[in-house]
Amino acid sequence: MSPVPPRADMPDVAPTVQQDVARMAALPEVRSAFNWLRTQEPQLTQWQMEMARIPAPPFGESARGAWLAERFREVALDDVRVDDVGNVFGLHPGFGQRYVALSAHIDTVFPANTPLNIRQQGSRLYGPGVSDNGAGVTAMLAIAALLRSVRMRHALPFVFIGNVGEEGEGDLRGMRHIFSTPRWKDSIAYSVVLDGAGADTIVAEALGSRRFEVIVRGPGGHSWSDFGAPNPVVILAKAIDTFTASPVPTTPKTTFNIGVIRGGTSVNSIPESASMKVDIRSTSMNEMERLEQTLRLALNRAVEDETMAAEMRSPLQKRPSGVNCEIVPIGNRPAGELAIGARILHVIRAVDAQLNNAAQVQRASTDANIPLSLGLEAIAIGGGGSGGGAHTLQEWFDSNGRELGLKRILLTMLALAGAGE
Repeated sequence: MSPVPPRADMPDVAPTVQQDVARMAALPEVRSAFNWLRTQEPQLTQWQMEMARIPAPPFGESARGAWLAERFREVALDDVRVDDVGNVFGLHPGFGQRYVALSAHIDTVFPANTPLNIRQQGSRLYGPGVSDNGAGVTAMLAIAALLRSVRMRHALPFVFIGNVGEEGEGDLRGMRHIFSTPRWKDSIAYSVVLDGAGADTIVAEALGSRRFEVIVRGPGGHSWSDFGAPNPVVILAKAIDTFTASPVPTTPKTTFNIGVIRGGTSVNSIPESASMKVDIRSTSMNEMERLEQTLRLALNRAVEDETMAAEMRSPLQKRPSGVNCEIVPIGNRPAGELAIGARILHVIRAVDAQLNNAAQVQRASTDANIPLSLGLEAIAIGGGGSGGGAHTLQEWFDSNGRELGLKRILLTMLALAGAGE
Protein backbone atom coordinates (compact mmCIF):
# COMPACT_ATOMS: atom_id res chain seq x y z
CA MET A 1 0.00 0.00 0.00
CA SER A 2 1.38 3.42 -1.00
CA PRO A 3 -0.52 6.16 0.88
CA VAL A 4 -0.48 9.84 0.05
CA PRO A 5 -1.79 12.83 2.03
CA PRO A 6 -5.32 12.69 3.45
CA ARG A 7 -8.39 14.13 1.84
CA ALA A 8 -9.83 17.19 3.54
CA ASP A 9 -13.33 17.19 2.01
CA MET A 10 -15.03 14.67 4.29
CA PRO A 11 -18.54 15.59 5.51
CA ASP A 12 -19.79 14.85 9.01
CA VAL A 13 -20.88 11.30 9.77
CA ALA A 14 -24.61 10.78 9.24
CA PRO A 15 -26.30 10.83 12.71
CA THR A 16 -28.40 7.77 11.90
CA VAL A 17 -25.27 5.76 11.09
CA GLN A 18 -23.58 6.89 14.30
CA GLN A 19 -26.65 5.88 16.30
CA ASP A 20 -26.79 2.50 14.58
CA VAL A 21 -23.12 1.79 15.36
CA ALA A 22 -23.60 2.83 19.01
CA ARG A 23 -26.65 0.55 19.31
CA MET A 24 -24.75 -2.34 17.76
CA ALA A 25 -21.67 -1.85 19.98
CA ALA A 26 -23.91 -2.18 23.04
CA LEU A 27 -25.32 -5.57 22.02
CA PRO A 28 -24.41 -8.37 24.48
CA GLU A 29 -23.03 -10.55 21.71
CA VAL A 30 -20.73 -7.75 20.51
CA ARG A 31 -19.41 -7.24 24.04
CA SER A 32 -18.82 -10.99 24.22
CA ALA A 33 -16.97 -10.81 20.91
CA PHE A 34 -14.71 -8.05 22.25
CA ASN A 35 -13.93 -10.16 25.31
CA TRP A 36 -13.12 -13.15 23.08
CA LEU A 37 -10.73 -11.09 20.95
CA ARG A 38 -8.86 -10.02 24.07
CA THR A 39 -7.83 -13.63 24.73
CA GLN A 40 -6.67 -14.62 21.25
CA GLU A 41 -3.24 -13.05 20.77
CA PRO A 42 -1.25 -16.31 21.22
CA GLN A 43 -3.28 -17.99 18.47
CA LEU A 44 -3.03 -14.96 16.19
CA THR A 45 0.73 -14.78 16.62
CA GLN A 46 1.04 -18.48 15.80
CA TRP A 47 -1.00 -18.08 12.59
CA GLN A 48 0.96 -15.01 11.57
CA MET A 49 4.34 -16.70 11.98
CA GLU A 50 3.20 -19.91 10.27
CA MET A 51 1.97 -18.04 7.24
CA ALA A 52 5.00 -15.76 6.96
CA ARG A 53 7.25 -18.84 6.77
CA ILE A 54 5.51 -20.00 3.57
CA PRO A 55 6.94 -18.37 0.41
CA ALA A 56 4.34 -16.45 -1.61
CA PRO A 57 6.13 -14.53 -4.39
CA PRO A 58 4.05 -12.98 -7.17
CA PHE A 59 2.57 -15.82 -9.27
CA GLY A 60 3.77 -18.34 -6.67
CA GLU A 61 1.17 -18.14 -3.91
CA SER A 62 -0.27 -21.68 -4.13
CA ALA A 63 1.38 -23.12 -0.99
CA ARG A 64 0.22 -20.20 1.12
CA GLY A 65 -3.22 -20.41 -0.45
CA ALA A 66 -3.47 -24.08 0.54
CA TRP A 67 -2.46 -23.17 4.10
CA LEU A 68 -5.15 -20.48 4.26
CA ALA A 69 -7.83 -22.79 2.86
CA GLU A 70 -7.06 -25.25 5.66
CA ARG A 71 -7.35 -22.46 8.25
CA PHE A 72 -10.70 -21.41 6.74
CA ARG A 73 -11.93 -24.99 7.21
CA GLU A 74 -10.62 -25.08 10.79
CA VAL A 75 -12.65 -21.99 11.70
CA ALA A 76 -15.73 -23.57 10.11
CA LEU A 77 -16.27 -21.30 7.13
CA ASP A 78 -18.60 -22.76 4.51
CA ASP A 79 -17.90 -23.66 0.88
CA VAL A 80 -14.13 -23.17 1.16
CA ARG A 81 -12.57 -23.22 -2.29
CA VAL A 82 -9.66 -21.95 -4.38
CA ASP A 83 -10.44 -20.38 -7.76
CA ASP A 84 -8.58 -20.62 -11.07
CA VAL A 85 -5.97 -17.97 -10.23
CA GLY A 86 -5.40 -18.97 -6.59
CA ASN A 87 -7.83 -16.78 -4.63
CA VAL A 88 -9.12 -18.54 -1.49
CA PHE A 89 -12.79 -18.15 -0.46
CA GLY A 90 -14.83 -19.04 2.59
CA LEU A 91 -18.41 -18.08 3.46
CA HIS A 92 -20.23 -17.25 6.68
CA PRO A 93 -24.02 -17.31 6.24
CA GLY A 94 -26.45 -14.46 6.71
CA PHE A 95 -30.01 -13.79 5.67
CA GLY A 96 -29.55 -11.59 2.61
CA GLN A 97 -28.62 -12.18 -1.03
CA ARG A 98 -25.58 -9.90 -1.29
CA TYR A 99 -22.28 -10.19 0.57
CA VAL A 100 -19.97 -8.08 2.69
CA ALA A 101 -16.45 -9.07 1.62
CA LEU A 102 -13.44 -9.09 3.94
CA SER A 103 -10.24 -9.66 1.99
CA ALA A 104 -6.47 -9.64 2.47
CA HIS A 105 -3.77 -10.31 -0.10
CA ILE A 106 -1.62 -13.38 0.55
CA ASP A 107 1.30 -12.58 -1.78
CA THR A 108 4.54 -10.81 -0.93
CA VAL A 109 7.15 -8.87 -2.91
CA PHE A 110 9.92 -11.34 -2.06
CA PRO A 111 11.34 -13.84 -4.59
CA ALA A 112 10.83 -17.54 -3.92
CA ASN A 113 14.39 -18.09 -2.67
CA THR A 114 14.28 -15.30 -0.06
CA PRO A 115 15.31 -16.58 3.41
CA LEU A 116 12.20 -16.37 5.60
CA ASN A 117 13.77 -16.04 9.03
CA ILE A 118 10.61 -15.31 11.00
CA ARG A 119 11.21 -14.76 14.71
CA GLN A 120 9.49 -13.32 17.78
CA GLN A 121 10.85 -11.01 20.43
CA GLY A 122 8.23 -10.09 22.99
CA SER A 123 5.28 -8.49 21.25
CA ARG A 124 7.25 -8.05 18.03
CA LEU A 125 7.58 -10.33 15.03
CA TYR A 126 10.43 -9.90 12.56
CA GLY A 127 10.89 -11.12 9.01
CA PRO A 128 9.78 -10.60 5.41
CA GLY A 129 6.03 -10.22 5.05
CA VAL A 130 5.09 -10.35 8.74
CA SER A 131 3.25 -7.04 8.47
CA ASP A 132 2.52 -6.74 4.74
CA ASN A 133 0.42 -8.71 4.64
CA GLY A 134 0.77 -11.02 7.60
CA ALA A 135 -1.13 -8.49 9.71
CA GLY A 136 -4.03 -8.29 7.24
CA VAL A 137 -4.46 -12.04 6.74
CA THR A 138 -4.21 -12.70 10.49
CA ALA A 139 -6.87 -10.09 11.22
CA MET A 140 -9.15 -11.69 8.63
CA LEU A 141 -8.68 -15.10 10.27
CA ALA A 142 -9.39 -13.58 13.68
CA ILE A 143 -12.78 -12.29 12.51
CA ALA A 144 -13.63 -15.61 10.87
CA ALA A 145 -12.68 -17.55 14.02
CA LEU A 146 -14.69 -15.17 16.20
CA LEU A 147 -17.85 -15.85 14.21
CA ARG A 148 -17.45 -19.57 14.96
CA SER A 149 -17.01 -18.92 18.69
CA VAL A 150 -19.53 -16.12 19.35
CA ARG A 151 -23.04 -16.41 17.90
CA MET A 152 -23.97 -13.18 16.11
CA ARG A 153 -26.97 -12.32 13.95
CA HIS A 154 -26.44 -10.23 10.82
CA ALA A 155 -28.51 -9.81 7.69
CA LEU A 156 -25.95 -9.95 4.88
CA PRO A 157 -23.62 -12.96 4.66
CA PHE A 158 -19.85 -12.56 4.73
CA VAL A 159 -17.34 -13.77 2.16
CA PHE A 160 -13.74 -14.05 3.33
CA ILE A 161 -11.12 -13.83 0.57
CA GLY A 162 -7.38 -14.41 0.61
CA ASN A 163 -6.46 -12.98 -2.77
CA VAL A 164 -3.35 -13.29 -4.90
CA GLY A 165 -1.48 -10.78 -7.04
CA GLU A 166 -1.60 -7.51 -5.11
CA GLU A 167 2.10 -6.76 -5.05
CA GLY A 168 4.23 -5.32 -7.87
CA GLU A 169 3.76 -6.90 -11.26
CA GLY A 170 1.00 -9.10 -9.85
CA ASP A 171 -0.98 -6.02 -10.89
CA LEU A 172 -4.07 -6.80 -8.76
CA ARG A 173 -4.74 -9.92 -10.82
CA GLY A 174 -6.55 -11.66 -7.96
CA MET A 175 -9.06 -8.85 -7.46
CA ARG A 176 -9.42 -8.38 -11.22
CA HIS A 177 -10.44 -12.02 -11.51
CA ILE A 178 -12.91 -11.78 -8.63
CA PHE A 179 -14.65 -8.70 -10.00
CA SER A 180 -14.76 -10.04 -13.55
CA THR A 181 -16.67 -13.08 -12.27
CA PRO A 182 -20.42 -12.33 -12.41
CA ARG A 183 -21.12 -14.21 -9.19
CA TRP A 184 -18.95 -11.85 -7.16
CA LYS A 185 -19.12 -8.64 -9.17
CA ASP A 186 -22.90 -8.65 -8.89
CA SER A 187 -23.21 -9.95 -5.34
CA ILE A 188 -20.57 -8.13 -3.27
CA ALA A 189 -22.28 -5.08 -1.82
CA TYR A 190 -19.30 -3.84 0.24
CA SER A 191 -15.60 -4.67 0.17
CA VAL A 192 -13.39 -4.20 3.23
CA VAL A 193 -9.74 -4.75 2.26
CA LEU A 194 -7.15 -5.45 4.97
CA ASP A 195 -3.67 -4.33 3.99
CA GLY A 196 -0.83 -4.22 6.50
CA ALA A 197 -0.91 -3.06 10.10
CA GLY A 198 -2.41 -0.06 11.88
CA ALA A 199 -5.82 1.43 12.54
CA ASP A 200 -5.18 5.06 11.64
CA THR A 201 -6.08 5.20 7.94
CA ILE A 202 -9.07 4.74 5.65
CA VAL A 203 -8.24 4.36 1.98
CA ALA A 204 -11.29 5.65 0.12
CA GLU A 205 -9.66 6.79 -3.11
CA ALA A 206 -7.75 4.54 -5.50
CA LEU A 207 -4.38 5.81 -6.64
CA GLY A 208 -4.03 4.61 -10.23
CA SER A 209 -0.79 3.59 -11.88
CA ARG A 210 0.50 2.53 -15.26
CA ARG A 211 3.84 0.81 -15.66
CA PHE A 212 5.81 0.15 -18.81
CA GLU A 213 8.99 -1.49 -19.95
CA VAL A 214 10.51 0.50 -22.82
CA ILE A 215 12.85 -1.55 -25.04
CA VAL A 216 15.06 -0.07 -27.79
CA ARG A 217 17.02 -2.29 -30.20
CA GLY A 218 19.70 -1.36 -32.74
CA PRO A 219 22.41 -2.98 -34.86
CA GLY A 220 25.08 -2.67 -32.16
CA GLY A 221 28.77 -2.86 -32.97
CA HIS A 222 32.31 -1.90 -31.95
CA SER A 223 32.77 1.52 -30.42
CA TRP A 224 35.61 2.32 -32.90
CA SER A 225 34.94 0.51 -36.14
CA ASP A 226 31.17 0.95 -36.02
CA PHE A 227 31.13 4.45 -34.63
CA GLY A 228 28.07 6.26 -35.82
CA ALA A 229 25.63 3.38 -35.40
CA PRO A 230 22.52 4.44 -33.48
CA ASN A 231 22.93 3.75 -29.79
CA PRO A 232 19.90 2.40 -27.84
CA VAL A 233 21.28 3.78 -24.56
CA VAL A 234 21.54 7.26 -26.07
CA ILE A 235 17.99 6.93 -27.40
CA LEU A 236 16.74 6.11 -23.91
CA ALA A 237 18.69 9.03 -22.45
CA LYS A 238 17.15 11.45 -24.92
CA ALA A 239 13.68 10.04 -24.33
CA ILE A 240 14.11 10.37 -20.56
CA ASP A 241 15.29 13.97 -20.92
CA THR A 242 12.22 14.90 -22.96
CA PHE A 243 9.72 12.87 -20.93
CA THR A 244 10.85 14.13 -17.53
CA ALA A 245 10.51 17.73 -18.69
CA SER A 246 6.75 17.20 -19.03
CA PRO A 247 4.78 19.26 -16.49
CA VAL A 248 2.51 17.43 -14.06
CA PRO A 249 -0.29 18.88 -11.94
CA THR A 250 -0.32 18.95 -8.16
CA THR A 251 -4.11 18.64 -8.26
CA PRO A 252 -4.86 15.92 -9.12
CA LYS A 253 -1.48 14.78 -7.87
CA THR A 254 0.38 13.04 -10.70
CA THR A 255 3.87 11.53 -10.65
CA PHE A 256 6.32 9.62 -12.82
CA ASN A 257 9.48 7.64 -12.15
CA ILE A 258 12.21 5.88 -14.12
CA GLY A 259 12.99 3.00 -11.78
CA VAL A 260 15.19 0.58 -13.75
CA ILE A 261 17.60 1.02 -16.70
CA ARG A 262 19.44 -1.86 -18.35
CA GLY A 263 21.60 -2.23 -21.45
CA GLY A 264 25.00 -2.83 -22.93
CA THR A 265 27.71 -5.45 -22.46
CA SER A 266 30.99 -3.52 -22.28
CA VAL A 267 32.38 -0.02 -22.34
CA ASN A 268 33.72 -0.46 -25.89
CA SER A 269 30.56 -1.94 -27.41
CA ILE A 270 27.63 -0.09 -28.93
CA PRO A 271 24.67 -1.84 -27.26
CA GLU A 272 22.29 -3.91 -29.34
CA SER A 273 19.51 -3.16 -26.87
CA ALA A 274 18.61 -1.10 -23.83
CA SER A 275 15.51 -0.92 -21.66
CA MET A 276 13.94 1.06 -18.85
CA LYS A 277 10.93 0.65 -16.58
CA VAL A 278 8.61 3.61 -16.11
CA ASP A 279 5.99 4.16 -13.40
CA ILE A 280 3.16 6.71 -13.85
CA ARG A 281 0.70 7.44 -11.03
CA SER A 282 -2.31 9.67 -10.60
CA THR A 283 -5.79 9.82 -9.16
CA SER A 284 -6.90 10.92 -12.64
CA MET A 285 -7.21 8.42 -15.51
CA ASN A 286 -6.92 11.35 -17.95
CA GLU A 287 -3.57 12.44 -16.50
CA MET A 288 -2.19 8.92 -16.70
CA GLU A 289 -3.28 8.67 -20.33
CA ARG A 290 -1.69 12.06 -21.09
CA LEU A 291 1.64 11.02 -19.58
CA GLU A 292 1.58 7.70 -21.42
CA GLN A 293 1.15 9.57 -24.69
CA THR A 294 3.94 11.96 -23.70
CA LEU A 295 6.23 8.96 -23.09
CA ARG A 296 5.44 7.51 -26.52
CA LEU A 297 6.07 10.83 -28.27
CA ALA A 298 9.34 11.32 -26.38
CA LEU A 299 10.55 7.89 -27.47
CA ASN A 300 9.62 8.44 -31.11
CA ARG A 301 11.40 11.78 -31.13
CA ALA A 302 14.50 10.26 -29.53
CA VAL A 303 14.65 7.52 -32.18
CA GLU A 304 14.38 10.09 -34.97
CA ASP A 305 17.03 12.35 -33.42
CA GLU A 306 19.54 9.55 -32.81
CA THR A 307 19.01 8.05 -36.26
CA MET A 308 19.66 11.42 -37.85
CA ALA A 309 22.68 12.02 -35.60
CA ALA A 310 24.11 8.62 -36.52
CA GLU A 311 23.91 9.46 -40.21
CA MET A 312 25.69 12.76 -39.62
CA ARG A 313 28.46 11.12 -37.55
CA SER A 314 29.42 8.69 -40.34
CA PRO A 315 27.73 9.84 -43.56
CA LEU A 316 29.93 7.71 -45.84
CA GLN A 317 29.76 4.46 -43.93
CA LYS A 318 27.02 2.07 -44.97
CA ARG A 319 25.50 -0.01 -42.19
CA PRO A 320 22.08 -1.29 -41.23
CA SER A 321 20.41 1.63 -39.47
CA GLY A 322 17.49 -0.37 -38.22
CA VAL A 323 16.30 0.82 -34.86
CA ASN A 324 13.08 -0.46 -33.39
CA CYS A 325 11.43 0.13 -30.07
CA GLU A 326 8.43 -1.08 -28.13
CA ILE A 327 6.56 -0.04 -25.03
CA VAL A 328 5.33 -3.08 -23.14
CA PRO A 329 2.67 -2.56 -20.44
CA ILE A 330 3.70 -4.33 -17.23
CA GLY A 331 1.13 -2.84 -14.87
CA ASN A 332 -2.19 -1.02 -14.99
CA ARG A 333 -3.96 -0.15 -11.75
CA PRO A 334 -7.14 1.82 -12.34
CA ALA A 335 -7.96 4.98 -10.43
CA GLY A 336 -11.28 5.47 -8.69
CA GLU A 337 -12.94 7.36 -5.88
CA LEU A 338 -15.49 6.46 -3.26
CA ALA A 339 -18.43 8.83 -3.31
CA ILE A 340 -18.47 11.16 -0.30
CA GLY A 341 -21.97 9.98 0.61
CA ALA A 342 -21.12 6.28 0.36
CA ARG A 343 -22.50 4.23 3.24
CA ILE A 344 -19.26 2.32 3.80
CA LEU A 345 -17.39 5.58 4.43
CA HIS A 346 -19.98 6.81 6.93
CA VAL A 347 -19.86 3.42 8.69
CA ILE A 348 -16.09 3.26 9.16
CA ARG A 349 -15.98 6.85 10.37
CA ALA A 350 -18.84 6.17 12.81
CA VAL A 351 -16.96 3.09 14.06
CA ASP A 352 -13.84 5.18 14.62
CA ALA A 353 -15.87 7.71 16.57
CA GLN A 354 -17.39 4.92 18.68
CA LEU A 355 -13.92 3.53 19.48
CA ASN A 356 -12.34 6.99 19.98
CA ASN A 357 -9.95 6.10 17.18
CA ALA A 358 -8.31 8.83 15.12
CA ALA A 359 -8.04 7.86 11.44
CA GLN A 360 -7.43 9.87 8.30
CA VAL A 361 -9.06 9.30 4.94
CA GLN A 362 -6.36 8.79 2.33
CA ARG A 363 -5.73 7.68 -1.22
CA ALA A 364 -3.45 4.74 -1.99
CA SER A 365 -2.87 1.86 -4.37
CA THR A 366 -4.47 -1.27 -2.89
CA ASP A 367 -6.75 -4.13 -3.86
CA ALA A 368 -9.62 -1.68 -3.34
CA ASN A 369 -8.62 -0.03 -6.64
CA ILE A 370 -10.59 -2.65 -8.56
CA PRO A 371 -14.02 -2.32 -6.92
CA LEU A 372 -13.60 1.45 -6.58
CA SER A 373 -12.84 1.77 -10.30
CA LEU A 374 -16.09 -0.11 -10.99
CA GLY A 375 -18.12 2.34 -8.91
CA LEU A 376 -18.58 -0.15 -6.05
CA GLU A 377 -18.29 0.61 -2.33
CA ALA A 378 -14.88 -0.38 -0.96
CA ILE A 379 -12.28 0.77 1.53
CA ALA A 380 -8.85 -0.47 2.62
CA ILE A 381 -7.83 -0.40 6.27
CA GLY A 382 -5.11 -1.94 8.44
CA GLY A 383 -5.27 -5.08 10.54
CA GLY A 384 -4.31 -3.37 13.81
CA GLY A 385 -1.05 -3.30 15.71
CA SER A 386 1.88 -1.49 14.11
CA GLY A 387 4.51 -2.36 11.56
CA GLY A 388 7.46 -1.09 9.60
CA GLY A 389 10.16 -1.98 7.12
CA ALA A 390 7.64 -3.21 4.56
CA HIS A 391 9.19 -4.81 1.47
CA THR A 392 12.55 -5.27 3.24
CA LEU A 393 14.19 -8.17 5.07
CA GLN A 394 13.98 -6.05 8.25
CA GLU A 395 10.17 -5.93 8.24
CA TRP A 396 8.50 -6.05 11.66
CA PHE A 397 5.08 -6.16 13.32
CA ASP A 398 4.12 -5.26 16.89
CA SER A 399 0.89 -6.76 18.25
CA ASN A 400 0.33 -3.93 20.76
CA GLY A 401 -2.83 -2.24 19.54
CA ARG A 402 -4.04 -5.20 17.47
CA GLU A 403 -7.17 -5.52 19.61
CA LEU A 404 -8.32 -2.03 18.61
CA GLY A 405 -7.85 -2.87 14.94
CA LEU A 406 -9.87 -6.08 15.29
CA LYS A 407 -12.72 -4.32 17.08
CA ARG A 408 -12.72 -1.76 14.30
CA ILE A 409 -12.95 -4.43 11.61
CA LEU A 410 -15.66 -6.36 13.42
CA LEU A 411 -17.89 -3.34 14.06
CA THR A 412 -17.49 -2.21 10.45
CA MET A 413 -18.44 -5.62 9.07
CA LEU A 414 -21.43 -5.97 11.39
CA ALA A 415 -22.69 -2.45 10.69
CA LEU A 416 -22.45 -3.02 6.93
CA ALA A 417 -24.20 -6.38 7.23
CA GLY A 418 -26.92 -5.18 9.59
CA ALA A 419 -26.08 -6.66 13.00
CA GLY A 420 -28.92 -7.74 15.27
CA GLU A 421 -31.43 -7.57 12.43
